[in-house]
Parts: sequence; structure tokens; C-alpha cells
Amino acid sequence: MSVLTTEQPDAVPAGEEPPDTGERHRLTAVTGLAALSLDAMASVAYGPEAIVLVLAAAGAHGLGFTMPVTLAIAALLAVLVASYRQVIAAFPDGGGSYAVAKTHLGARTSLVAAASLVLDYVLNVAVAVTAGVAALTSALPSLYGDRLWLCLAILALITGVNLRGIVESAKAFIVPTVVFVGSIFVLIGVGLFRSRPVSTATAAGHVSVLADNASSVGALLLLKAFASGCAALTGVEAIANAVPSFRVPRVRRAQRAEVVLGAVLGLMLIGLSVLIGRFHLQPVEGVTVLAQLADAALGHNWAFYVIQFATMILLALSANTSFGGLPVLLKLLARDNYAPHVFALKADRQVHRHGVLALAVVSAALLVFSGGDTNTLVPMFAIGVFVGFTIAQVGMVRHWRLEKGVGWRGKALLNGFGAVLTGVAAVVVTASKFTEGAWLIVVALPLLVVAFGIVHRAYGRIGERLGLGRIPEVPRRDRSLVVVPVSSLSRLTSEALTAAASLGDEVRAVTVCHPDPEDRAHLHALERSWAEWDPGVELVRLSCERRSLGRPIAAYVRELAAAEPGTRVTVLIPETEPERLWQRLLQNQRGAVVAHAVRRETDAVICRLRFRLP
Repeated sequence: MSVLTTEQPDAVPAGEEPPDTGERHRLTAVTGLAALSLDAMASVAYGPEAIVLVLAAAGAHGLGFTMPVTLAIAALLAVLVASYRQVIAAFPDGGGSYAVAKTHLGARTSLVAAASLVLDYVLNVAVAVTAGVAALTSALPSLYGDRLWLCLAILALITGVNLRGIVESAKAFIVPTVVFVGSIFVLIGVGLFRSRPVSTATAAGHVSVLADNASSVGALLLLKAFASGCAALTGVEAIANAVPSFRVPRVRRAQRAEVVLGAVLGLMLIGLSVLIGRFHLQPVEGVTVLAQLADAALGHNWAFYVIQFATMILLALSANTSFGGLPVLLKLLARDNYAPHVFALKADRQVHRHGVLALAVVSAALLVFSGGDTNTLVPMFAIGVFVGFTIAQVGMVRHWRLEKGVGWRGKALLNGFGAVLTGVAAVVVTASKFTEGAWLIVVALPLLVVAFGIVHRAYGRIGERLGLGRIPEVPRRDRSLVVVPVSSLSRLTSEALTAAASLGDEVRAVTVCHPDPEDRAHLHALERSWAEWDPGVELVRLSCERRSLGRPIAAYVRELAAAEPGTRVTVLIPETEPERLWQRLLQNQRGAVVAHAVRRETDAVICRLRFRLP
């Protein structure tokens, strides 16, 4: 309760408008479902199919275990929802398994959780986009050759929507989510009143993948089917990772969204499994299980195509779950010095823009690597999220043991049971898909943890040198010498010297001279004009044998610093600011060259004076 009370907005006096705290750019429970649950919702398109494909190895007898396996997954879903509901209350700053592990399991374990979530979020984007495009090219085979460009176009569209704010992305995805969920429930409702399939036209002519020689259904097969079907649980943790994106009271809204997500997903999984058994459905090549169920329950008509296109759209848009969760996770890592601090910056509309762009770039690279092919990416998918599930559950067990509130033993037992199930699923999925590409995750996970450690140590060294956390020395006033590079006399030169005189105790103008006749003639003309102008500032000639501009000035600044150790040297670089953006292409970039050389070779203060052209 204390978490909720601290989040109440301050009272605003009557007649005054409340300050804009950014709450209108945050999520409600409904928009939170649309923005953060697409991954989980869309997983019903491939979760039941993953179960059926594994059980098909045991023939028709094996398919009879579809419902028991689905019920076990639904039970695990209930455990995860209950667990993450508690995670939301205990860790309202978001981060999910990373936040839990950081508090209760130590820094190293928390980095493993963070790395697993990062990998899962990135792979989710790539898998979701390629799966959506695969559904489209299945309906329109002529587009198959352009599937990579279609994937990149959809990724660019989703990225653009998310850069406008998470609320805008949620509003854009509400309608597709409602259409998909409504269609699935209509399919289930109508199918429950069917005693046999209305149509089998979709599967006609396709080769069945059912094993001819039925084998016994052993524990290993059931375990593998359970682990494969658990792919339907990816995305359950996204809401807990993005609690700060919700409006106040954040905890209550996020918990409601988590419970609704679990209930809707569980009902869809169980309902589809009931229909698989009722219609004695057999998996076939080239046709999804969901497509066969829609055909059997609704017939091969407009309703069938509505479900197919709704599935295609939601699969493509389910990448939005990652855009809602990963930027918040990167913000927490940046706050803890495990990721570049730029990820903690927030733009307008409560957008962690750098996190969104980083996710888009890495996902685009994966799409190019895979050629837009889903099957190349699927073996690597879902392993990371199971690792995160397990760590979060173990961390919550420790949380209950330390807190020892009312009913803590039952809660700890529930989380411990869930940790065992998700841990087993992680091991089975990794082992069964290791040679199919899962080995990349096994390699990438520790490398990412090592990268986090390198960043953390780098920030530690920087903090030590800056004296962060310690009271610094009292500021003092040093003698100031301002160096102004000039190449000609103009209004810009006058403005630069005026600014320099206001900044320093002494001002020196410097100009670089090269040995060729043209440059020497230009130098003599400048010196005559300078003497006639007589600004009261010395013009220092810097001779250089090479065609270099920045290095002679940097060398002169080093000489000044060595000759006058108690003097603060500032280099003021005058530059024009063009009226039009395109006119920047007309500039010679001399200022940038000088600034780069001085920054790299000296400790001088660099001041770049922008003179706006009317």
C-alpha cells in the first residue's frame, strides 16, 4: 500500500491548471494491454502448433495428449501471472527479473537476467516481423521474393510509431488487438458447437506430418512438447518490465493489465486445444494449425480470411512488446552503470528514444542476417525468456523468505514450483534446439554479461577520476587566456574578439601560415589589414610546413599551458550559422577541424561561437 500512496499526484489549487507531468503520455490498463501484450497474444498462433508438431512424432495417439500438455502450460501461466503481479508490487520501477535478481540474487545473476531479456526482446522483434510477413507471402506468393524489404518496411513503421510515444503506439495497436482476440474467441465459441469440421479445404492436398509408425508417449516427449508449447508464454513478463510506463497508480494499473493478459491468453490456449481434440486435427506441411482450426470451425469463407489477416497483422505488430519493454530495461541498466548513459535519456512524450533506435538497428541487422526467414530465427527464440522466468521466480522465493509476511510459505512454494518448471523448460528447449541455432544464444548470453561488466568498470574508473560521491575542492579563479583562430578580417572576427575579451584576462589571435607563395601573400595582406584595424589584440603567426590547420594551434596551446601553468587557456572558435539547413554543406568545416585537434591533444577549454547569419 505504501507504494501506491507515494504515487498519488499532488493536489492542485482550485482555478489553476495542473502541471504537465507527462502522465497523459503514459499507459492505462487498456492501452498497456495493447502496447505490451501483443507478443503474448500473438503467441497463440504458434504455441498450440508447437505442441502438436512435437506430439505428432507419436502418431494419433500422441496428439491425444495435446490437452494435458496445454493444461500444464496454462497452470504455469497462472503461476507466472501471480508471480509477476507480485513483482510489479515489489519493484514498481520496472525491470522484471533484472530488478528481482539485482535485489535478492546479486549483481552477476541480475546481469544474466538482463542479458536474457535483451536477447529475447531483440529476437521477438525479428521473429514477429518475419512471421507476419510469412503469413502475408503465404496469401500472396508473388511477394515472397521481396520478403526482406517487407520486413524492413514493417520494422521502420513500428519504430516510427514508437518514436512518437508509447501511448500513441498503444492507440494504434488497440484495433488490431481487439480484432484478433475477438476473432479467436468467435472461432472457439463457434467451434464448440460443431461436432465435426465444417471444411477441410485448407489442409486438402497438403502432406501430413503425422508419424506413420506410432511410438509410445514417454515422459521425454511430453517434456519436449511442454517446453515447445511454452513459447506461447513469451511476453508475459513485458508488463512487469515496463511499470514506469503506466499512469498513476502505476502498480495497480500494471497488475490489472497482467491479470487480464493471463486470463485472455489462458482461455485462448485452452479453447484452441479443445478444438484440436474435437476436430481430430493433424498437422500438415504448409498450413498452420490455427488456419486449419478456422477452416474447420467457420468454413472456408470471409470469416476464415479475417482470422488469417488479423493473425498476420498481429504477428507483425507483436514486435511492439519489445519496443515497450526493452527501452525501460536499458534505462535501468544505464542507471546502474551497466549500459551507456544515453539510454537513460528521455525525449518528449516519455520516449526513451535511444533505446527504441538501438532495438530497431539490431533487429534490422538480424532481419538482414536471416534474409527475412522465420525458421532461421525461431530456434534461438524463447530461450532467453525462460532463463529470465527462472531467475525471477527464484528471486521471489528469496523475497518471501526475507519478508515473511502473511502466507509467505505458500507464495514461496508457488514461485519455487514455477522456477522448477521454467528451469526445466529452459534446459529442454536449449538441448533440443542447440544444433538448430540455440548455440548462438548460449554464446551470446555470457558475452553480453561480459559487455555489461566492461561498461560498469569503465564508468567506475570515470567516477573515481571525477571524484563522484566526494566533496570537491572549493572553486577558484585562475588567470584566463583566450586564443582565437582567425583567417581573415570580417564581422565574425570582430564578434569573436569581443566575446573573447569578455571571457578572459588576455586575448591572442592566431593565424596559421604555410610556406607556399599564395599563403604567404594572404598572410602579409592579413597582417597589413590587422595593423590598420588595430583591435588591441596581438596577432600571432603560427608557421607550419605541412598543410595542417588544427595541429599548429594545438601545439601553440600546449606551449602556453607549459609556459604559464597557473593560466586557464580557452580556445574560442568563431563559426557562422547559415540561414538554411542545406547551406551548411557550403561551409569549409575549419572550426570542426580545429576543435577536434585541440580536444584530442590539449586540456584547453573549447568554446564555439555561433554567429547567426540574418
